Formats: sequence, C-alpha cells, structure tokens
Amino acid sequence: MAAALLANVLYSTGFVLEKRALAALPEVDIRRPARLLRLVLGSPLWIGGSLALASGFGAQLAVYRTLPIAAAQGIFVSGLVLLVLLSARLLGEETSGRERYALGAILLALLMVVLSLREGSDRVSRSAPAPLILTVCLPSLAAGLWLYGAAERRARHRHRMPTTGVEYGVAVGLLYGVSSLAIKGVSSYLTTSDLAGALIDVLRSPYPYLLLFTGAFGLVMSQAALQRCRASLIVPVCTTVTSLFTAVLGTLAFGEALPHDPVRLTLRLAGTALAVSVLLVMPKHDAAPQPPIVAKELTPP
Repeated sequence: MAAALLANVLYSTGFVLEKRALAALPEVDIRRPARLLRLVLGSPLWIGGSLALASGFGAQLAVYRTLPIAAAQGIFVSGLVLLVLLSARLLGEETSGRERYALGAILLALLMVVLSLREGSDRVSRSAPAPLILTVCLPSLAAGLWLYGAAERRARHRHRMPTTGVEYGVAVGLLYGVSSLAIKGVSSYLTTSDLAGALIDVLRSPYPYLLLFTGAFGLVMSQAALQRCRASLIVPVCTTVTSLFTAVLGTLAFGEALPHDPVRLTLRLAGTALAVSVLLVMPKHDAAPQPPIVAKELTPP
C-alpha cells in the first residue's frame, strides 16, 4: 500500500513537471522525434519530471509483487485527485463542471473495484504464458498507434475545434497498459537468491522488449500530447485506460480469478463498466475561443 501511494505521488509530480517544462519549449512534433528528444533533454525541469516517473515505475514493481492487478490499479487511479490539484495549483488549468463530474465518476468506479477485493482471498499471480501476453499486447499496441495517428490527422485540419486530448489519452493509455503488463511480468522474475539466473530469464521473456517499445513510443507520443492538451484531462484519461486495460486483460492473462462472491463480482464488473462509459461520453473538444468584442465608435449626430 505504501509503495502504491508513493507511486501515485511520483507519477502526478512527474507529469506536472513535464507539462510545465513543455509549456516553455518550442512546439514538438512526433514526426521529428530526434528534435523532440533534443529539446526535452535540454530542460532540467523536464529531466526532473522524467526521473520522478522512472521512480514511480520502480515503486510499481514492488506493488505488483504484493497486490493483485485489479487492486493495484484501483489504488493507482486514486492519484488522479492529486494530479488535478497539482495541475490547478502549478499549471493554472481549470476543469469544466462536466469534466469534474466525469473525474468523480471515474474515482467512484475504481473505488467499486477496490471494494470488490478481499485480503487473503485474492491470489497474486507470478507468471503468464508468453504467447498469451503477445496475443493481448500486440493488437493493443497497433490500436494505440493507429488511434494516435488518426487524432493527429484530424488535429491538423484547419478550422477544427481545439481537442481536449481524450483521443490522445486513450491511445497513450493503451501503450502504457501494455507497459504495465510488462512491468508485472518483470516483477515475477525478481529474486534475491539467483540474480544472474533471473536476469537471463527476463531477457528470454517478451517483457523487456515490450518495455523498450512502449517506453520509446510512449515518450514521444505523450510529450507531444501533453504540450497540446491539458494535463488535468489527458493524464486522467490515459491513467483510466491503462488501469482498465491492466485490470481486465492482466487479470485474465495472469490467471488472477474474478471474485466468486456475487456482491464483489458485481462491484468489480459495474465499476469497470462505469469507467468505460465515462470515457465514451467525455467531451472531445474544448469550447472555441470567443472573438474579442470591439466597441463601435460613437459619432455625434
């Protein structure tokens, strides 16, 4: 639990620092990744944010060794409250009433998932068949890349209303969902007795290569999206997609069974359905800026 809460703080702080650093940089473009990396690596503030995120990944490894996947995701998403507070305080971002209701519904949905857990009865799995992991992850990676590319093409249309970033958040969330499963897989090999053997086993698995792919593409995609959209909306959407992806597909892939008790099963399924429904109805565009009102000059009769 302590590691999960620490991961929340590190993730929220890292995203806000990166967003603040990106606001001071020239516009970045995913079609020019080398320039993007050169710009962000030249910003000490951005490097501080990325180190916070990397530390969050380290805390996540510890969480996955002690909590079921669904329970871990419920705790991780509770960090959205901290993120919205930091975004309002440090970035000056304001959320609309509809978006605040949506974030509240997301937190309610994931609280339902957490309430569906029972300590001691939920088994923490350590491994999953590699072919099954690839069957789950590869189509998800393709879907995330396609969705991001489609959002980019629509955003370049002239006279299009400014996007809130929901599509970007879903696309990056799919990549980070795969990354989360890879982290869960790597955690299953952690040991204090045979480090050399554990390292060889990790390298023989698909997990480090999935992490490299999602790390490289997720870095470029998330930075471009963060610069264009509000962190207080895009990060909650991304986090929700990641959590649902990991909780649902990760639970199935790693063989962590659903609750047998009808009440707990209803809570878990209803919470998942509510979170998905909220994502579908969230606003896709910000309101168009109003043109300034020009006062007419009065002439004497």
